[in-house]
Amino acid sequence: MRVGLVQLTVGDDPAANLTQTLQHLRAAAAGGAGFVLTPECTNMLSSDRAHQRSHLRHEAEDETLAALRAEAQALGVWLLIGSLGLLTQDADGRFANRSFLIAPSGEIAARYDKIHMFDVNVSETEMYRESAGYRPGSAAVLAETPFGKIGLSVCYDLRFAQLFRRLGQAGAQILTVPAAFNHITGAAHWHVLLRARAIETGCFVLAPAQTGFHPETKGKGRNTYGHSLVVAPWGEVLADGGTETGVTFADLDLTQVAKARGRVPSLHHDREFTGP
Repeated sequence: MRVGLVQLTVGDDPAANLTQTLQHLRAAAAGGAGFVLTPECTNMLSSDRAHQRSHLRHEAEDETLAALRAEAQALGVWLLIGSLGLLTQDADGRFANRSFLIAPSGEIAARYDKIHMFDVNVSETEMYRESAGYRPGSAAVLAETPFGKIGLSVCYDLRFAQLFRRLGQAGAQILTVPAAFNHITGAAHWHVLLRARAIETGCFVLAPAQTGFHPETKGKGRNTYGHSLVVAPWGEVLADGGTETGVTFADLDLTQVAKARGRVPSLHHDREFTGP
């Protein structure tokens, strides 16, 4: 199966972001991809909560979701919308950071709300509090498709190996890690963490990413790392998208999942222990 990872540089205008996303989605399908993936924050990347509140929509009214569902159906492809920022009915007004798996029929095959929130101090001048604007999800999601079982995650989830182990033990063959990874932490940790998750679980890891500088109408903007990756179950990097926008292709042979797990069946070697 051929996959196409879409690498974007979105701003804080959902309509403009949708235009570039559709262009890359069509290019991925034209290149033979039967499964296309976009990064985290496909509809908008902004640190201004007021701007988000005025531009984000509830799932049923979100124009990006509707357009991408229609395009997936028109192209006849499976599509992972890495994530969309969405309004919720939560009393505290926080948004959802939600990933969608779309079938070639245009139907939503699975939804996943990002569990782990990016609340970090990258440096003395660069701090993030995702939980101030977004509420975390609470459920892992494993989706069954005709070509394999897919375990969903989003960005900062990557640092929590227990989520991926659970998905691998539940039968996942492919793990998706759409991201808007910070340029500092990305340079230090992105490749090694993605390779580790593949090796630990014996899964293919597909990680479409945001890249470059993301301008904001209000605010200083931010930088993301790029390097959309496809990693094989044995840990080899099959494709690296670098730092430019576009589509990164790779061909997956899912028999490699069973082969890797047969060589090192660590998913079945858990033992109880005490301490610390």
